[in-house]
Amino acid sequence: MFAGPNAASNTTAGKNDVVVLKRADLNKPSGDNRLNASITRTLLNSGALMSVANKRLHIKIRIMGEKLKIFNGKILTPYRLIRQGTVVVSNGKIVEVSAGNIDVPDAEEIDAKGNYIAPGFIDMHVHGGGGHDFMDGSENAFLRIAETHAQYGTTAMLPTTLTAETEELYKTLELYEQANRNNTAGAQFLGIHLEGPYFAMSQRGAQDPRYIRNPDPKEYKGILSRSSSIKRWSAAPELEGALEFAHYLKSKGILVALAHTDALYDETLVAFENGYTLATHFYSCMTGVTRKNALRYAGVVESAYLIDEMDVEVIADGIHCPPPLLKLIYKIKGTDRMALITDSMRAAGMPEGDSILGSLHDGLKVIVEDGVAKLPDRTSFAGSVATADRLVRTMVKEAEIPLLEAVRMITNTPASILGITDRKGTLIPGKDADIVIIDGDIQVQKTIVNGRVIFDKELDKQNLELALK
Repeated sequence: MFAGPNAASNTTAGKNDVVVLKRADLNKPSGDNRLNASITRTLLNSGALMSVANKRLHIKIRIMGEKLKIFNGKILTPYRLIRQGTVVVSNGKIVEVSAGNIDVPDAEEIDAKGNYIAPGFIDMHVHGGGGHDFMDGSENAFLRIAETHAQYGTTAMLPTTLTAETEELYKTLELYEQANRNNTAGAQFLGIHLEGPYFAMSQRGAQDPRYIRNPDPKEYKGILSRSSSIKRWSAAPELEGALEFAHYLKSKGILVALAHTDALYDETLVAFENGYTLATHFYSCMTGVTRKNALRYAGVVESAYLIDEMDVEVIADGIHCPPPLLKLIYKIKGTDRMALITDSMRAAGMPEGDSILGSLHDGLKVIVEDGVAKLPDRTSFAGSVATADRLVRTMVKEAEIPLLEAVRMITNTPASILGITDRKGTLIPGKDADIVIIDGDIQVQKTIVNGRVIFDKELDKQNLELALK
């Protein structure tokens, strides 16, 4: 039932007491209020006060215990399907993956109910979700985005910026550090992805033209001196100074990606040889076959196909890249060179309608319709509203890619591109217990990060029903 508006908060209930929680209580990191993300989201979204039986709190805490057994599921391993198996987790790590229902003493149990047990989804290009953007200038935005995407199976992500003033980037980097320390209820942060501001103006797409410029050594060295959390940077390689920029990034161990570019084949090949090994949101804001003075030239798209070792990331929402293109990319690049990304903006997980791309105070007005964000004049896409589960569904149901392969494109492939396969991307003993349970329609049932259940669809439904009573 709901507590009244003036009800007192109580987070120190006894065994048979009822705990009455207020919105402020849900943000407390310590004490007896140890709700996990699913109850938190239900209360915050409803804006209500709610009484929750202490027994339910106890169950939630036990599911996040030191040892966990997930059984009765179809396990998606890197190269095969275990039709009925068990995954055992201890202290946040996978310790065993086995066929059958094995005995695991003293473990909390999760019945997968015949659903698929898959590695957690890794989104290495995401701007926002749940009504928030990483450029909003608040720690709360970071945390809410992480929680939103966890509902759709994302267990790890690279928060991504847009073109902006340098001071705004500095602020975003500072907020990332704060949010990363407090991010316990959402997808894990893997570092920052800077998208821009070094782009070709003609390929800016929805990026704000006020801030687009050529690489400036003083500027980018200053930015990198402010944070060790920058793991990836996307830029146009044909710009003056862009190759020196790539050399500097590589010396710092940062992934260099080409994006929003007018490069042709020769320029793309040189770029690849100098460190641009990933094509950002493939097909979007980059050259294809181009004609100059009656002659045809191969663009970035053809170059990425011709350079076998170049990785591509794809917004596999069926709109940015329709099914025939998804099939083509898969056929040429294969599972290990094709990563799925959402590239989602704040409207992901929200109803369609008016929205803002970028920060609330200085962003670009867009409209969300037909499952995608568009500029108001509808001349261009303005980012996606996809979620990770939608990407996999699209690949399987529309592009007719086998489920095992589609899941690899959003788990092991991004982990490989980011250089974190030692701990992420597959269900193998010794790796982080980042796990998602999905049904036959690729709807997420549970999301587990480092062995902790942070989203439980069934319990969310129960909590919502309780809140409405």
